[in-house]
Amino acid sequence: MKLHELSPAAGSVKSRFRKGRGPGSGNGKTAGKGHKGQNARSGGGVRPGFEGGQLPIYRRLPKRGFNNSRFAKEYAIINVGRLNDFDQNSVVSLETLLGSGVLSKGLDGLKVLGNGELTKKLTVQAAIFSGSAKEKIEAAGGKAQVV
Repeated sequence: MKLHELSPAAGSVKSRFRKGRGPGSGNGKTAGKGHKGQNARSGGGVRPGFEGGQLPIYRRLPKRGFNNSRFAKEYAIINVGRLNDFDQNSVVSLETLLGSGVLSKGLDGLKVLGNGELTKKLTVQAAIFSGSAKEKIEAAGGKAQVV
């Protein structure tokens, strides 16, 4: 075998399609561009989003503000009243709440809110405490630890 005898395998190379050429191609004459008009011209056509001069949808719709939903943290929420289910002097964290079945999902952390009354001395570990929740936990003799 010599260099000048090398050729690709039969059927592996397809000749490029030349639009607007040759009989039988089905794309002669106007080359699939129809007759006249902006889209038939060389360099013709319109930019993406152009609606023929009508005010485009991206300008018709209002553009307002910043939306934090993609970046916001979603916390698993529990009220102080639910903490009475735990034993005196125990440590309550996200893991213990998930283990006991009080919460089903941990999400991005635990947030403790102040609805209800707390009668037991507990150490509560959470990412965020509301002001009233912190007061109620400390009033019952417990500790509110931010983790």
